[in-house]
Amino acid sequence: MSSMDCATFPMHPKMDEQLARAFAANEEEEEKHIQKVQNAFLYYGPYACQRLKRSMDYLNSLSGEDQIMLARYRGHLECVRTCIDRNQAVIREILRERVLYPAEEATGDPSADRWEFDEPPPNVRHGDMDQAQSTLKLIARDWSTEGALEREQSYKPIIDSIVEYYKPSDFELKEIKILVPGAGLGRLTYELACLGYSCEGNEFSYFMLIASNFVLNLCDYENKYVLYPWVHQYVNNLRREDQVAAVRFPDVCPLKNPPKGHFEIAAGDFLEVYKTPNAYNCVATCFFIDCANNVIDFIRTIYKILVPGGIWVNLGPLLYHYSDVSGQNSIEPTFEDLCIIMESVGFVIETSRTGIRTKYAQNPSSMKQSEYQSLFWVCRKPDTFEEQRGKRKASREPHDLIVREDSEEEEEEEQQPEQNEMGQKQQLKTLAMANGDTEMKAQPT
Repeated sequence: MSSMDCATFPMHPKMDEQLARAFAANEEEEEKHIQKVQNAFLYYGPYACQRLKRSMDYLNSLSGEDQIMLARYRGHLECVRTCIDRNQAVIREILRERVLYPAEEATGDPSADRWEFDEPPPNVRHGDMDQAQSTLKLIARDWSTEGALEREQSYKPIIDSIVEYYKPSDFELKEIKILVPGAGLGRLTYELACLGYSCEGNEFSYFMLIASNFVLNLCDYENKYVLYPWVHQYVNNLRREDQVAAVRFPDVCPLKNPPKGHFEIAAGDFLEVYKTPNAYNCVATCFFIDCANNVIDFIRTIYKILVPGGIWVNLGPLLYHYSDVSGQNSIEPTFEDLCIIMESVGFVIETSRTGIRTKYAQNPSSMKQSEYQSLFWVCRKPDTFEEQRGKRKASREPHDLIVREDSEEEEEEEQQPEQNEMGQKQQLKTLAMANGDTEMKAQPT
């Protein structure tokens, strides 16, 4: 298994010289961004305790009679504080190797005071702190037993489609190159590599990169660490224990269970890093394509980097992360529009479905459960022979491609009369030929 460099994330080998120079010019800015991510992780504890303090302060202001009735609730809030402290301890472990930090700081005790912040660090905003908290939830989603159901919903359809298209009996799997943009904590990429495929994950967020490096390269046995990912959720709790539920990770240790196929995680912006045509047999995207300002850019790039005959497998909603974000431009095409775009770019839509029920980093015990009715499709880049024969159809609004999971049986029932009618026509045709009739052939003009 290929691991990430523990001193710095190397410049991606696919970058051309011009792009490499641009990255070098922005190196100082990149270092500042990395430092901000580090500081957000380190400020996690004090930031989370600010929210806790508001509840404690109000509780202390209530009448003595009310406080007596809330005695167990007070004890629960003390438990919340303990869970926050334990989460911060795990974060210290995640940062211990300091993958992205200057070498001169590579020694010292990560529990020392200089690793903590009593005041907000420079340039760290609420959005950065939200990402730090969300990273803990995503560790639970990708690398805990509790996240198995979500992984089953989101990853299994993708994996099954890839295995069906690139069957182990028909292909040398190590020769099948799969790219997973928006790899997050790396579980989907890891699972595909375990099947024997040559897999590369790509991730832009340093919150994700730092956490995934820890799980993939530094956790040396199963369920070594304990997190409390739902401790920030103060509402919709049926029981006190639901907020402070513990999650152990990793449920699988990649160091002890290295994948059969090649496996690597590359840092960088998907649109900037991946520009080499005909480089991958498959692109697998999960909860990714709506992370673009212009989703067409993603679709064009995926088409470009696929080899002729290669497939793009996608699952996820259309949240469009930049929609209504101040200072950001965004377009939000519907699924109907996306079908037109994909065919216009050149894809052949092999299959598509709507209504795939998927959750994303949800507390399974919460009284509030959010669920996406996600999209799923498999698209193929035509091979050269198909293009030469002109099989690529003109783009149209492909309403017939919108198929819900629960409509498959209805579709089969609708097709049955057509099949019966075709069978009757064939019988009539055979009877006519038996009677000596001949079919008329078109004469060349």
